[in-house]
Amino acid sequence: MSEINRQKSIPHPPRLGINRAGYCGERIDTASVLQEIRSLAQRHEFSEHAVPLGQHELIFLSRLGRPGPRVYVSTGIHGDEPAGLVALRNLLRDNLWPAELNLGICPCLNPQGCELGTRENAAGHDLNRDYRNPRSTEVRLHLEWLSALPPWDISICLHEDWESHGFYLYELNPGNLPSLADSILQSVGAVCPIDASPWIDGKQATAPGLICPVIDPTQRPDWPESFWLLQNGCPRGYTLEAPSDWPLLVRAQALQQAVQTAVRQEMLRALA
Repeated sequence: MSEINRQKSIPHPPRLGINRAGYCGERIDTASVLQEIRSLAQRHEFSEHAVPLGQHELIFLSRLGRPGPRVYVSTGIHGDEPAGLVALRNLLRDNLWPAELNLGICPCLNPQGCELGTRENAAGHDLNRDYRNPRSTEVRLHLEWLSALPPWDISICLHEDWESHGFYLYELNPGNLPSLADSILQSVGAVCPIDASPWIDGKQATAPGLICPVIDPTQRPDWPESFWLLQNGCPRGYTLEAPSDWPLLVRAQALQQAVQTAVRQEMLRALA
């Protein structure tokens, strides 16, 4: 029996059964969590770049100039997926990043949607389908920041799925570089169920909790963030999907565990 399958026997909190036709779970005070994130980032000597966005701001955090790999982390692109912001707040609070690691962090790419509790922004745009020919101000500003920086070695995008039966992830790795997926799923299985369905999010699973899509971004008109990163020099991307029908703290812990494991494994790979 594989390690991932063994994790299924670990007791987990029960499913809530509250999400019907959309996210109906816990909400957070986005402004307060973002303020905590900014304060923690300042304490731990991250640089902040803030761009006005109506009554909100887009916040970009970075810690660069280190000798190690370059890791990009984002969340909050869908406003009905609060666990990513909580996970990122906890990651910055714990501050377990290796000293050699270069980091770029986007803690809330859709502040309007997060305030409203909607997947889309206030204009009704799904920002995670807007990265090929951007119409939204949020994505244009995000791409201005990204385009001014060198490419990343890995990208990690934090999401939730209100329909899923457990945690899963997408891996974009067209060059077949060393994969982080198994290590991530094994570590997350200790705190959150893994979705073992043969089909997840309408796609055939490669393994329990893992989708490795065969893609040609040039054939798709509506790019998610991960496609833009792939097409602009980032060779591996991981989109993490926590199961929204479990308690918020479980989902946040699953995402935090996944990011910490990915970073740890990438550092080991870089030092090998």
